[in-house]
Amino acid sequence: MSPPLRGEATSRLRRIAGNPGISQESPLSFVRLPESPIRCKNLVGGAFVDVVTKDTISVTSPWTGAVIGEVPMSRAADVDTAVALAKRASVGWAATPLRERCQVLYRFRDLVLRDLEMLAHRAASEAGKTVAEARAGILKGVEVTEFATALQNIPGGGVMEVSRGVSCEIRRKPLGVVAGIVPFNFPAMVPLWMIPNALALGNSFVLKPSEKVPLTAQLLGALLAEAGLPEGVFSLVNGGVEAVDTILDHPDIQAVGFVGSTAIARKVYERGSKAGKRVLALGGAKNHLIVTPDADVDMTARAVLDSFTGCAGQRCMAASVLLAVGDIEPVLAKVQEQAKNLALGSGMGAIIDRGALARLEAAIGRAESEGAKLVVDGRGKKPSDSSYSGGNWLGATLLDGVRPDSEAGCQELFGPILAVVRVKNVTEALQIENANRYGNACSVFTTNGAVAEAVAAGAKAAMIGVNVGVPVPREPFSFGGMGESKFGHGDITGPSSIDFWTHNKKITRKWAPQDDQNWMS
Repeated sequence: MSPPLRGEATSRLRRIAGNPGISQESPLSFVRLPESPIRCKNLVGGAFVDVVTKDTISVTSPWTGAVIGEVPMSRAADVDTAVALAKRASVGWAATPLRERCQVLYRFRDLVLRDLEMLAHRAASEAGKTVAEARAGILKGVEVTEFATALQNIPGGGVMEVSRGVSCEIRRKPLGVVAGIVPFNFPAMVPLWMIPNALALGNSFVLKPSEKVPLTAQLLGALLAEAGLPEGVFSLVNGGVEAVDTILDHPDIQAVGFVGSTAIARKVYERGSKAGKRVLALGGAKNHLIVTPDADVDMTARAVLDSFTGCAGQRCMAASVLLAVGDIEPVLAKVQEQAKNLALGSGMGAIIDRGALARLEAAIGRAESEGAKLVVDGRGKKPSDSSYSGGNWLGATLLDGVRPDSEAGCQELFGPILAVVRVKNVTEALQIENANRYGNACSVFTTNGAVAEAVAAGAKAAMIGVNVGVPVPREPFSFGGMGESKFGHGDITGPSSIDFWTHNKKITRKWAPQDDQNWMS
């Protein structure tokens, strides 16, 4: 196994990755953009390399609209090179004892925490998040990494005597080369849902980040190398559709994890499965909050606001429909007040690009034309700091009297827009939630234990919250939805991910003839 990188090798990788030089000791509340555009490269065989063509696209910051990077569009040949070196490296990595693999991840975890502020500003600068949100996402990735380091303490199989003189054993073995295709909204967290567990279990990993947010992945690759990961075990391949299709079709890639929209998740699952791969593709969502009259007003209002405005609503766990059971006007009044006063930049981040912003603004207009009451209109709002006025900004938006079958009531908008649907009782609320084609999250706000249990049992979503606006489980309780929020079997983190990134080898032993007649005779 390679020792941790030191000296010039580490400095060179970090320079290429674009180290912004932000220390954890001096955190900044507003995002710090790169001083000059970062030229991304692929990370292949332990080195940052150029791609076979000169095709690139610009990376712009949602905060300002300024160009902060340049990302290459890899061709099939670039993917082939990365996979060939990953396959070669996978042999030695799989033969490395699990404990030693986990030691690399221990060092990686420590390096991520060392560079937490640098990573947070990098992720915020390209994804539009607030620095606090980016920091929280990275810490969630650290949580998954800590789970991966504990895999050395979890029995990976077992032996049982099944007959006289006969035993059966299970050994968990890595698949070989696996890949992750990840979205724009969590440049660090979603890759860290996949990379630590896949690596700890002995696989080589190929990451294809979103071409909208490739900069954070450069830093993660440099930190993995600094932690002592052998060359070729982790590869970074930038690009667009051609890179994705090559990964899905490649015969030497055994499994693919994906997070993105439902439409693309379905295509990824179908194409990868057709090529004989394991595929777990997580899609979008339309998450519901059920609020009852007995809910705690202050706690509920804060949780509702955080749920639909966190990450500017650009996350698959964001609330987008509030099912108002009866008279909950005190809660709605407080949500309305807080939404109006939510500051852009410090309290909520930006929309990823101009196209997404235009789409969201048009959706608000359509909802109003369909009869919804526009209680809080976030269109046209800007941060107080004029240096960010060129960014993609949409304030918190609250719609009331929304029909459950309208666009705002049943389609994923992926922005800071909350649709309030009025219902008579919890039964009607659950009927609406159950009719939803997605299945990520549903939360109920109540002080009544029976009501909470009724929603926990009756909601269709895979992740349920009771007085929790964003019910993301902590590891080892795994993350994953159902319905059209997930294509494939199992979850992307936790114990289910162990099954996804490995296969079981079964060994049956017989050392002596048996006196009785049985199935092994």
